[in-house]
Amino acid sequence: MAGFYRVLIRRSINLVVVLFLVLVLTVSLLGETMDKILTDNIRQEVVGSMGDNKIKFQSAEAQQQYLDQQIRLRIKNLGLDEPWYSPNRFFNTVFKVMALDLGRSYFYTSESGSPEVQDIIAERVPRTLLLFTSATVITFVFGLYLGPYLAERSGKTIDKANVFVSMFSNSLPTFWVGMIMIYLFAFIVPVFPARSTPASSPSDPLYIIDLLYHMALPLITLVTLSIAVQSYFVRLFIVNILDEDFIKAKRAIGVPKKKILYSHALRNAAPPLLNSIIIGLASSFGGALLVETVFDWPGIGRLFYEAITVFDTPIIIGLVYVSTLIYLASVFLTDLAYSFFDPRVKAIS
Repeated sequence: MAGFYRVLIRRSINLVVVLFLVLVLTVSLLGETMDKILTDNIRQEVVGSMGDNKIKFQSAEAQQQYLDQQIRLRIKNLGLDEPWYSPNRFFNTVFKVMALDLGRSYFYTSESGSPEVQDIIAERVPRTLLLFTSATVITFVFGLYLGPYLAERSGKTIDKANVFVSMFSNSLPTFWVGMIMIYLFAFIVPVFPARSTPASSPSDPLYIIDLLYHMALPLITLVTLSIAVQSYFVRLFIVNILDEDFIKAKRAIGVPKKKILYSHALRNAAPPLLNSIIIGLASSFGGALLVETVFDWPGIGRLFYEAITVFDTPIIIGLVYVSTLIYLASVFLTDLAYSFFDPRVKAIS
């Protein structure tokens, strides 16, 4: 048990360090560009507000002095009077984000009207989880059935065909396939809507049904591209286990082939399979940007794209942090599970 606690402490420190380094890199990359865009936005807002201002100026110089004063005041209030790399501002930004104080969006609000980045992201995460978790579960179930079947027929025509299909589908860009699916099933055969954003509001009693209907096309696309790949990975694990002595012994005593495949072999392949599923699901947050943008699915991927187009830096930094946190937390929990249940991992750790 002492070894497990050492692993726990070591993994926790690694997680915090990686999060810190990712945030430092993100803020550094956005630094000067962020300041320039924010300053330009402030200038435009102040100049735009002059149209509603009833103050009369004696000259154009006096008006310009007032504008410059208001701009300087806004810049100071936002902490932009110091360079982005100044220790006070830089580390204050990083540590605030690490404490989940993500600030306010410059351009967006949540459906409830909140400009807080935390609220905006929290509203989008369940939708991304719904889409990618559903796709992962469906492909996993198909993979668990097809993988052992293909492993038993390793080297035969059907196995070779699955290898080809998995390599082919894995090489296709998801966004390109998504555009083809939209063209086929939203325009040629109009079964699904072209946009996956529900027409109804979240307060509508039928919103969930509307959401699921709009989710159907991106879900079908993800599952279609992933089934052969998932089956191939399951088949790889099962093939290795079928060569083990205990499997040969069970065959020798007459245990049915189906029971060997779907009970004994699959059960022994469960830990690495579960690990690949968890890591794959966590990684999908990084790949959500293109998929959700193409289908117009209202998740964090599309939010990321929209934030990049208008350079809404609080949302960009917040999404990078949340996506990294979800991925690292998944890896962290998987490592802990292995360390707790597998004595070999404890010995290595």
